[in-house]
Amino acid sequence: MKRYKIFIAPRAAQEIQNGIDYYNEKRKGLGKKFLLNINKTIEAVRQSPFYQIRYDDVRCLLVKGFPYMVHFTIDEKREDIYVHAVIHTSLNPDENWLKNE
Repeated sequence: MKRYKIFIAPRAAQEIQNGIDYYNEKRKGLGKKFLLNINKTIEAVRQSPFYQIRYDDVRCLLVKGFPYMVHFTIDEKREDIYVHAVIHTSLNPDENWLKNE
């Protein structure tokens, strides 16, 4: 089984940090739990990346316990996964990152 390399876009890293900050304000330790669940989601993507394509060539996976989705693409030839965004499920990805890339 191939094990893909993960690359996280700076914007996605900032979105993760924003989520951590938000959840830490809500309850002590909740930001840490959010990050743990993000990391578990990204590891699941690394191990088995071929989730359904949601739009364009972008695949998404829901973060367990939080209303966020990891948006990513796969480069099969290079065996790379690119995490483009980690955004709240109530937001439209077209308006929140695709048009700004």
